[in-house]
Amino acid sequence: MDKSVDVVIVGAGIAGLVAARDLVRTGHEVLVLEARDRVGGRLLNAELPGGAPIEVGGQWVGPTQHLAMALIRELGLETHPTHSAGRHIAELGSSRSEYTGRIPKVNPLALIDIAQAQLRLDRLGRQVSRTEPWRADRADVLDSQTFDTWLRRATHTPQARAFFRLVTEAVFSTGPEDMSALWASFYLGAGGGLDSMIGVKGGAQQDRVVGGTQAIALAMAEELGDRVVLDSPVTEVGWGDAGVRVRSGGTVVRARRAVIAVPPPLAARIRFTPGLPGDRDQLVQRMPMGRVIKINVVYDEPFWRAEGLSGQANSDHRPLGTVFDNTPPDGSPGVLVGFLEGRHADVGSRLDLADRRVQVIEDLVGYFGPRARTPIDYIEKDWAEEEYSRGCYGAFTAPGTLTRFGHALRPAIGPLHWAGTETATRWAGYIDGAAESGHRVAQEIGLALAPIASTGDSA
Repeated sequence: MDKSVDVVIVGAGIAGLVAARDLVRTGHEVLVLEARDRVGGRLLNAELPGGAPIEVGGQWVGPTQHLAMALIRELGLETHPTHSAGRHIAELGSSRSEYTGRIPKVNPLALIDIAQAQLRLDRLGRQVSRTEPWRADRADVLDSQTFDTWLRRATHTPQARAFFRLVTEAVFSTGPEDMSALWASFYLGAGGGLDSMIGVKGGAQQDRVVGGTQAIALAMAEELGDRVVLDSPVTEVGWGDAGVRVRSGGTVVRARRAVIAVPPPLAARIRFTPGLPGDRDQLVQRMPMGRVIKINVVYDEPFWRAEGLSGQANSDHRPLGTVFDNTPPDGSPGVLVGFLEGRHADVGSRLDLADRRVQVIEDLVGYFGPRARTPIDYIEKDWAEEEYSRGCYGAFTAPGTLTRFGHALRPAIGPLHWAGTETATRWAGYIDGAAESGHRVAQEIGLALAPIASTGDSA
């Protein structure tokens, strides 16, 4: 079966749906092909006992993520604050502290070391261009080393190094030894600095979407109607001066332009004819996905709140290194959400479900005491096992990638346009970055295509 449209979009995550929505509003005929049986990409809701939604994919939005917040408002959705009242738990090295505010009670020398390294890191983030990080001062030096190498040179205490490893795993879902120091600098700068990225109040984890974040994608898909086609994995894209020819199963879609709105490693699995320029292909070969298993553990009630705890916990030695209170806004049931990230996800994925559950519960007991041992439900999602994600939260670049091939990340190639949160210049890796990329490619296509004449009366 053949179809013809102005623009075909591959992927019904936030980037693809935002692009489709913008293009439809400017009068273009659009078709969105989604490989999964659902929309949302790396946003996905599951159900708690009783049927309330709970996020098993990306979930938070923050006050400086203006595009995401605007999109939520436009769609008639609402947000509610992440619960953070009470004492937080921090385990760093052999010490454990319970604290309020932003700074845990750890060795003063370690705190000084963390502060000076963060100052240097935030300064780097401000200096590295968000649009062309490969042109930054000393970009070659930063890109030739791993983030781990940079951190080892910038810190002087074991506690500071442990802190930044924990932060790297929490933000990038990979270890600092896997990632270019230039990518880390760009990414942190794109998010407004380290405090903005790891903070709750005023930071990236401040708010959640009522109904779960997949509601954003579901609302856009409802608006687009039958322009979104599910269960349609794209295997081939032919392209040239005459436009594109996209194959999905027995369907061939011809269009003037195509938007590829899937993670870079998945874009590399599509067969392009003719083949893409070498720099683009070399780029995506060097952009692996992070790895995370996200786990919501459900209790009859949020018992930690009665004990004066916020539900927020971090540890540099537990596999479940980051935990938040993920309880619904009405306060029931109680939910703790935790993450196995990077190397911990590697190891955790090799356990069977029962053993992995035991490990997670033991870590929660270590944080919150014996009442954490008796949950009423356990809901997990291993994003590396998701066929059309192959990891989370996003892709990152290996050393040497940005300075050699970064220029190929964003520009269109003939009629092919590239979207996805990894291509964003602000809040790359987040919902906000995905929305930015969708708006950008819609603008590119609007400029590239001849104006569409109005069908209304001109009188």
